[in-house]
Amino acid sequence: MGAQALMQLDIETFSNVRGGNAFFKAVTHPLAAERGRVLFARLARMKRVAIYDPENCVGALGQLYDLSGIPVAGLYAQDVTAIGRTALGQRAQPVTALRDSGADAVLVACFDAERVTAHIRHLLPEGATVASLDALRLPDAMVTNRGRYLDPINFTTNFVFFRDAEGLSTRLVTANYWSGYGAAAVVLWCVLFDGAGREIARWDETLPPGAGSVVIDSWTVRRRFGLGDFAGQIFLHAVGAAGHDVVKYALDVYGEGASPASLSCTHDANSWPSALYAGLPAPNDGETVTLWVQNSMPCAIPSGSVGLNLMGDAAITYVAEAIPAFASRALDVATLLPKARWPQQIEMQAGKYLVRPRYEVRGRGRLRIAHVNVERSDLKPDPKIAELGNLLGKGYLLPAPVLPRASWRSIALPTPMSTAQQDLPVALIVYDRRGREAARHGFGRLARHDSVAVDVDSLLNGAKLPDDYGHMELVYDFAQGGSADGWLHALFRYEDRVSGHAAETSFGAHVFNTVLIYNGEPQSYAGRPPGLSTRLFLRLGDAPHDTLCHLIYPASTPWHAESATDLVLHDHAGREIARERMTIACSGSRFFRYHEVFDARTRERAGESAYIVVRDTTCRLFGYHGLIGRDGAFSLDHMFGF
Repeated sequence: MGAQALMQLDIETFSNVRGGNAFFKAVTHPLAAERGRVLFARLARMKRVAIYDPENCVGALGQLYDLSGIPVAGLYAQDVTAIGRTALGQRAQPVTALRDSGADAVLVACFDAERVTAHIRHLLPEGATVASLDALRLPDAMVTNRGRYLDPINFTTNFVFFRDAEGLSTRLVTANYWSGYGAAAVVLWCVLFDGAGREIARWDETLPPGAGSVVIDSWTVRRRFGLGDFAGQIFLHAVGAAGHDVVKYALDVYGEGASPASLSCTHDANSWPSALYAGLPAPNDGETVTLWVQNSMPCAIPSGSVGLNLMGDAAITYVAEAIPAFASRALDVATLLPKARWPQQIEMQAGKYLVRPRYEVRGRGRLRIAHVNVERSDLKPDPKIAELGNLLGKGYLLPAPVLPRASWRSIALPTPMSTAQQDLPVALIVYDRRGREAARHGFGRLARHDSVAVDVDSLLNGAKLPDDYGHMELVYDFAQGGSADGWLHALFRYEDRVSGHAAETSFGAHVFNTVLIYNGEPQSYAGRPPGLSTRLFLRLGDAPHDTLCHLIYPASTPWHAESATDLVLHDHAGREIARERMTIACSGSRFFRYHEVFDARTRERAGESAYIVVRDTTCRLFGYHGLIGRDGAFSLDHMFGF
């Protein structure tokens, strides 16, 4: 470990205006990486290679692949505004000068290159061979829209933290939600990489027709391929998808009989690498925090490209180890930041090399795993947010459970999650399950380096809640001034009062349940905002685990007095088995367990790998789910919708 110059990939992976960059996914796909290495090795054997770069992507390509061996005879551009720019050590010339390059090969640096190549056929040097990025194309059988290769739906992908070692195992659960958008047949193409980045298994998962469930167990994969211990990641590619270009899932980590005991769940990883992540908690006394750095790129992460710093502190400690393509490394946070202590929070300099990382906390003979979140660098303070109160009420709010207090403590820690947030003017409101305010805490105007955790017990000060639970909302509070950008986040920690087992989850604020819209809020999963309905996926644990769910009905302004929420139980094939209606008060919540809502006979009919869809056409709900195991073990994270 040491302090070195940060090396960050200069590539665009995601735009909050345009969405995901399909070119980035196309050239970093593991199959494309294999083919790319072959193409660039072949070009390195040529005498002189001219590069025609009509879409200004060669610079990004050179970030991801070693092109230094190619004898570049010149760089040529189509857009006159790109003439003179520099990439691969070359200044771009107009493509009309290509004929004078003396090249014996020309690389047309784009996909679907046939038409582009036809336009410059008369400009090619005599006898020159032509290559293009179409050499990196996936097989036709893996392309959903063959008419437009860089359609984002062709790269419906994600990475999955996946481990089966030391008594710990992982289990991915999702459903074929693409069928609801018209997908006829969907196949998950899966590649498992070990900790060194070596491919150790490759297979297809044919998804059931309709909205059937999908389960990938690490122990099943291990047995199928005769593997030893592994701690790495799976790359998933959904072929034949429709409607969503991200593979969403819930991931459980089990440790039955292991030392330390473990039971955790986490949300799907964000499939777009980011330069920064935040919300990593520092270790408490008696704890160790391990950050999993899992390279999502077909190139190595150079030393000095990943680093950690305390939030608000400019002193960054970088990892002095190179991490191979698709490899995983477990980093002890205390090694990089030995003085960091809870409730301090840590910022991660990620260099755009990895998707949302996982971290694990060990202490008291137990282990839990959670994820950090994307820290945005494209935002600036928005003065209008402070002026919208009369129209949008509470405006942006972040809801989280107050779990039944007889069993669990509930703790909230606001976390800066954008480089624009030099202060956080926030308050925490506690509601009982019926939607009535029970307590309020003003944090004031937190500085970026402040880390203030609040235990709900201290706010209630001995007061009782009906049915012993409720929820809390983090909101903006401008009483002492300050700025806001709408990207408001917090980490919520829950502790079993007897066993000491803990779980934590983190997420960001949205505007909820108002017909007025602002800056794309209230968000909608499909179609234009506002999003005023609910379709959440609740995975169900198999015996001996029960499933818990905490549904919250947040409202920025008063909405319908009660929800009309259906819990629709499906079997593994997606067939509806049973349906239960519940109501939730506006600004209220409902905590329940699967075994309490559906009786034993119904659960037997549903069988293993069953799941619940939480459906409400009257309001947008926000949900958290988890499992309850033996000896006080439990898990909790936010649910996903589709």
